[in-house]
Amino acid sequence: MNIKQNLLVLLLLVFSIATIGRVSAQINQKQNLTPAAFSRWGSLSSGKVSPNEKWVSYRMYYQNVGGKGTDSLFVRNIVSHKTYSFTSAYGDGSAFTSDNAFILRVNGNLQIIDLANDKVEIVQEVQQQVYLAKLNLLVLFVKTDEGKYKLIVRSPLGKQIAAFSDVTSFSCSPNEKWLAYNTKKNGKNAVYLAEFSKLTNPKQLVEDTAVYDNFSWHKDEKALAFFKKSTAKVIQSLAFYNLENNKLFEFDPFKETNFPLGWEVYVDGSNQINISDDLQNVLFSIKKQKNVQPVTGKSKVEIWNFSDSWVYPQAQRNGSAEDWAKVIAWQPLKKSFIPITTNELSRLQVTTDLDYAILSNPKAYEPQFEFHGPRDYYLLNLKTFERDLLLEKHKKIEGAEIFTSPKGKYVAYFRDGNWWIYDVTLKSHTNITESIGASFFGLVGDQTDGAFGSPGWSTMGNEILLYDEFDIWVVKSDGTNARRITNGREQGIKYRLDLKNDYEGRPLYDGSIVKQYDLQQTILLYGEGKDGKTGYFRWNAGKGTVPIIYKDSYFKSLLFDSKKEKFITIEERFDLPPRLINIKGSAEQKTIFQSNPHHDKFNWGRSELIHFQNSKKQNLKGVLFYPANYDSSKKYPMVVNIYGTRSYMLHRYVNPSIENQAGFNHTLLTLNDYFVFMPDILHEDENVGPSTLDCVVAGTKRVIDMGLVDPKKIALTGHSFGGYETAFVINHTNLFATAIASGAITDLTRRYWTVGINTAMPEMWRFSKGKGWRMGDKTPISHRVDFDRNSPLGSVENLNIPLLMWTGKEDTQVDPYQSTSYYMALRRLGKKGVFLQYPKEGHTLYLDPVNQKDITERVLQWLGYYLKGEQPVEWITKTN
Repeated sequence: MNIKQNLLVLLLLVFSIATIGRVSAQINQKQNLTPAAFSRWGSLSSGKVSPNEKWVSYRMYYQNVGGKGTDSLFVRNIVSHKTYSFTSAYGDGSAFTSDNAFILRVNGNLQIIDLANDKVEIVQEVQQQVYLAKLNLLVLFVKTDEGKYKLIVRSPLGKQIAAFSDVTSFSCSPNEKWLAYNTKKNGKNAVYLAEFSKLTNPKQLVEDTAVYDNFSWHKDEKALAFFKKSTAKVIQSLAFYNLENNKLFEFDPFKETNFPLGWEVYVDGSNQINISDDLQNVLFSIKKQKNVQPVTGKSKVEIWNFSDSWVYPQAQRNGSAEDWAKVIAWQPLKKSFIPITTNELSRLQVTTDLDYAILSNPKAYEPQFEFHGPRDYYLLNLKTFERDLLLEKHKKIEGAEIFTSPKGKYVAYFRDGNWWIYDVTLKSHTNITESIGASFFGLVGDQTDGAFGSPGWSTMGNEILLYDEFDIWVVKSDGTNARRITNGREQGIKYRLDLKNDYEGRPLYDGSIVKQYDLQQTILLYGEGKDGKTGYFRWNAGKGTVPIIYKDSYFKSLLFDSKKEKFITIEERFDLPPRLINIKGSAEQKTIFQSNPHHDKFNWGRSELIHFQNSKKQNLKGVLFYPANYDSSKKYPMVVNIYGTRSYMLHRYVNPSIENQAGFNHTLLTLNDYFVFMPDILHEDENVGPSTLDCVVAGTKRVIDMGLVDPKKIALTGHSFGGYETAFVINHTNLFATAIASGAITDLTRRYWTVGINTAMPEMWRFSKGKGWRMGDKTPISHRVDFDRNSPLGSVENLNIPLLMWTGKEDTQVDPYQSTSYYMALRRLGKKGVFLQYPKEGHTLYLDPVNQKDITERVLQWLGYYLKGEQPVEWITKTN
């Protein structure tokens, strides 16, 4: 081959490579995302994992009607990815069975999918289903063709085991040994009790013309209680059946001479039947019968007395203690009943064994001006009914409820910055944390100080688990030993016990049954690092904390096998849509399902953690989101969004949407060529406004110094408390070109004197120490200068930039007057801006998608005009 031929071949080769490169680039070139495609985006939530660990359920929720699909539940094979889908199904009551089936009720029909053989059985008219995992049995409550109901007991993939006709209600015992059900035949109702091991021989407990309902079991299945009701659903009596001696007892209020006149037995979500461990007490509630007041021509004037314990709206909402349900202890063996709560001591917590009750009066020290007023707490022995003062003038701390140990021997509470234990037997109080040297109190929310909390007790009940800012402590109930079981402070990781998928505590009157942890076994932890990483860990006494998965992503909803060796979780990042992943060991991670796969076709931004310091050299963080089409040769406009702590948003994936309840969607802004910055803010006591200014300016200047944004094209935005922060900041700096403050608090004095519609309480509690505006004992009367100094209205004359404001006219969280008064002040001063009010909307625009779209579009138009120099839309500049 001569030189000319070689040259020709070389030119052809270069041309071919270039052509292939152009074609490849065209194929791989990403598109710009526009609102027309937003409806394709959905949100992912996980469900359950099968016992054989081969299948998982999950759900996709689509915001927009007419999008890619309607809300659906999916069941997918973890390995082969074979998938079943159920349109418009939410997964309530769904379950994987031990014989490899999946059950789900959709539109009144139960679907039973044989996952091994790909067969589907449909049982029609199923009103309720219960899957008994220990027995691998289904209990189905089915409507018959005659309009009656029957109870069917069957194996998921097998034959029917038993059927009971004319059933009106049923209940399975906690440990799956017993079945109780009520039947109605020939005008009479009867309660039957049967063992699942011999369902063909049920025992009839009672028969009457009344209706029986509200079955309640002893936790060890030693007894059963239920109500007898009239055909009008009025409770007539309470039955108690002792399974150990086959004795039935009945409490009939009409036959009890000491039963209060005009009262009746009562049940609701928080007032259920509870049976003590020793079977001596059955706790239930009674309430005054309602008296219908005749309509008169009298005035409906409200009387607000200056000396009322509660302000009028609060008293109306809560009602009088005389009218509250009262709990009584019925003692079937002694044929007696004893009141537990009274008008004077109306609030109740009980130990899980029902041996002791903790009583208090929420109005004891009213009027007072905190959200939770102090109370005296009394401990009542439910065997002897002796009562002792437990705590005097005790103030509830955020994150620290009073709660008892599993066996009721100890009462835990938080006071003076420490955890205390009261020994019920010794009647002694012990400060169990004062000598540890760690702080168990600090910032627990965006605006609130409190105790870091306690997840529960050891299974033995003699050790309590406590949180400090980073770590988990195990402390002996007598305070003689304390050990830190994690090293989060050294690692920069905040460890918490993962409670999302575990039983967190059933409500029990005004308290709850707290969780127990076997510290001899492996327990699972959630970790969140200072650097933005998150993930899950195994912990055991021998190895300490061992990562399951921990990296620069946000993880949530952990599913796991019984041995806690195989895991399924959801992973997401700002630039990675949520995906369901399978974890086997530390190295093997496989994607089971990727939501929103179309994401990869479009240009998308990225997120970065920014570190900065305020003027007091305090270390702070913020999140910077880059534009979707970022070009390092350009400088971009930026939107700064504020509300307390925001750095947790680093790895959160937010679907692009034009329908936003607060008008803000940072993904949407990045798609429109904006940087978005979310700085953390540290609020100082009695100095919330200036400390906010300090943090926001310092963080914004840090980003400016990075050379990414045009310093003359920056906007500040915030909603609610963030709206307050925004309105204050823009009055004290010329750093921003424009601002958007929505649902804002602008007049702290008026806010202080307001009665909140949502809480029906004076809003003064928002100004107490460690909350909201952190004014402590200061009031607008004693320290008006401090209120004005922290109030946007107090410096409104300094505003020099155009401001967009909006509010819902029916806002019950923040009085719309707060925005209106600010508008009036700015109007009087001749300032520049627009105020939008949305009729029939609340604190966010959650009622009407039309309004959600409207505010989002107006925000984009406002920012486009003031940050990009776009032509103004008429509503911005037009006046009447």
